[in-house]
Amino acid sequence: MSFNESTGLFGDIQVCELLADEVKPLLLQLWNAEYPAQLAYNSIADLQSYLNGLQESLHYLLYAADGTIAGWAFTFLREGGRWFGIIIAGKWQGRGIGRRLMMRLKSDNTELYGWVTDHDRYSKPDGTPYKSPIDFYKKADFKVCDERLNMPHLSAVKIVWTQ
Repeated sequence: MSFNESTGLFGDIQVCELLADEVKPLLLQLWNAEYPAQLAYNSIADLQSYLNGLQESLHYLLYAADGTIAGWAFTFLREGGRWFGIIIAGKWQGRGIGRRLMMRLKSDNTELYGWVTDHDRYSKPDGTPYKSPIDFYKKADFKVCDERLNMPHLSAVKIVWTQ
């Protein structure tokens, strides 16, 4: 991975179909640190089971100069469309990483679908509040659909972006 004036504190976005075993513990830690507690995984095997269930997945990893993973995005096929997830490490939020990863996802796809919480009622596993990223997606030209995911432990709204 290279760091230069154009990438600053962050290297190039690394794209892969399969995740290296040494990266999986870092991604589990990132997932559990930044997503709502309701979505936390107990082990690498649990996260791997989720990832194994994704069809035609691609992973986008953005490393910071200190070697940590600053952001992880992934896309996969579901219901005939290209869906995505994105997670930015807390210490790197607000530095354009989400925007950079989103621009890459958009350049590689003609449509993207996702589920996003549209309220701030959840907490992260460490007890800190989970702030809804809905405004980020609206700024990124995603449309909020009427379709909702209403589960006993999680509520989210469907978002879509098309080129």
